[in-house]
Amino acid sequence: MSPTDEVDDLLTEAGARWRAGQPSPPEPDLDRIIVSKKPRRWVVPALAAASVAAIATAAIVFLPDRNDPSPSVAQGKESTAAGKGAIASTGARKHPLQVRNGDRVQVDGQVVAAPAKPAVYCIPVASDLPATVGAPPKPAACAPGAEVKLTGVDPDRLSGLPTVDGVKAGFAHLEGIWTDGQIAVDKQGPVVKLPDAGSTVPCAAPTGGWKPGDSSDLVTPAVEAFVSARPNQLQELSIGWPNGLPTDNGASTGPSVLMIGVAHGDVAQIRRLLTPLVKGNLCVTQVKLSKTEVDNLRNKLAAIPTSVLSPLSYGGGVGDHPVNIDLRVLDDKAVTALEPLGLDNLNIQPVIKPAP
Repeated sequence: MSPTDEVDDLLTEAGARWRAGQPSPPEPDLDRIIVSKKPRRWVVPALAAASVAAIATAAIVFLPDRNDPSPSVAQGKESTAAGKGAIASTGARKHPLQVRNGDRVQVDGQVVAAPAKPAVYCIPVASDLPATVGAPPKPAACAPGAEVKLTGVDPDRLSGLPTVDGVKAGFAHLEGIWTDGQIAVDKQGPVVKLPDAGSTVPCAAPTGGWKPGDSSDLVTPAVEAFVSARPNQLQELSIGWPNGLPTDNGASTGPSVLMIGVAHGDVAQIRRLLTPLVKGNLCVTQVKLSKTEVDNLRNKLAAIPTSVLSPLSYGGGVGDHPVNIDLRVLDDKAVTALEPLGLDNLNIQPVIKPAP
């Protein structure tokens, strides 16, 4: 026997003695292995499921297609997603009259061009200053804070006002690019007259047409009391002219119609109750908001700080856009301030509008 064989024999005997000293393994639980009284359900927690999805996504994103010699498909998808994110961050316009930097805009009104100064467009602002009879003419100027700087204007093409002390002023229709409160004009012409608003009566004419008559005959004390007693149900009463708005001197162009909007309740029932009280044309129609709701919106509008929103005027109206607001421009800041009121509830009329 070689020395190597003696060592092997000693190791074998030591291993046998160690195994003999170990405890016997437990008997297996055959019930748990063979018998299943209820089917076991495997539930993956939401967080774990998300982790699995994340791992799977990571595997898809970072493993290139070995059959594609071009850069990884995943990288292309990431670029597309990033592109979509960039577009989304800009945000879709929430109102058709909304204006942003780079947009093409249009204005109509007074332009003032003083020597050695940029021409300016004057935002129309109501003034209480009376004209002084017999006083010498003064150079034209915009009201304080009502200037919009212009480039590209030809002062010699302005019309309607004289030149005083070298200051040229007149009226024009301007179109150009809006950037940070300024307009780079590339189109100039005479003031564009707005088309007639058309019919202001939402009801169809009755059989035989609207009856002739003045608006003063329509609003009786009985009608006023009926509407005033239902502010949570009806809008304020108003007068409409089917043949167009009255002229500047107040003369009517045709028959007048008493209009009453019903926000909550049965329109037909309100019409039946009102018909005996109205001596003339009556239009009862469905609307979204009652007088109380309109007043609440007007109060919210008045509470917006002027540093956020600088309206030229605002007030109540009728129909489905019963809150009127005139302002300089409907930019992103104005939209953000007005959106909680419901843009669909507002009749927004900015001076600076998107150009066609």
